[in-house]
Amino acid sequence: MSTSNINIRVDSELKRDAEKLFNDLGLNMSSAITMFLKSAVRYDGIPFEIKRDSLNEETKQALEEYYLMRENPSLYKRYNSFKEALDEVLKDA
Repeated sequence: MSTSNINIRVDSELKRDAEKLFNDLGLNMSSAITMFLKSAVRYDGIPFEIKRDSLNEETKQALEEYYLMRENPSLYKRYNSFKEALDEVLKDA
């Protein structure tokens, strides 16, 4: 069977981390990519679920609070500096 080259660009840190993982699994980059491609062809698509990261409940609530604050800034105390805000937080601690 003849072979072909595939040239891809990836982040250097991602490449290094992937090579370490594959080496720990007894694979090289070429073998791992070949396994992915064969799996994709067999699966007739991407062989794993692809979806956006979902926000956890705490982050959703923080964003809702941010949007409310942005729409109604007069309802919230404002500070002239980070030090002023920090001093108040430390005073209440």
